[in-house]
Amino acid sequence: MIKRTADLRQAMQSKADPAAVLREPAAARLPPVAPEEGRGPYFRPGRDGKSNVTGYFPPEVKKQLRILAAERSTTIQELLAEALNDLFAKHGKPEIVPLGGTS
Repeated sequence: MIKRTADLRQAMQSKADPAAVLREPAAARLPPVAPEEGRGPYFRPGRDGKSNVTGYFPPEVKKQLRILAAERSTTIQELLAEALNDLFAKHGKPEIVPLGGTS
């Protein structure tokens, strides 16, 4: 575990100490991985080809969605997919939101 110091000089000296490197987590010593060409560092392959759809609602809406998702052993995303398909059907549009396995 790394000892935290309040003094900047002490912190810099401990970084120069080779023994301090051994106390750092292994992930901190790994070189950064370059992102794939044209993709940012936070790219998630499961989201490739998908687009974010957002809205702002009162906190009670999110709470109720979370409760419903827990009661039905599903995710909020699955509930929203079902709701969007219902909305599309209501207005005579094709139900194009994939259900199941939408991560």
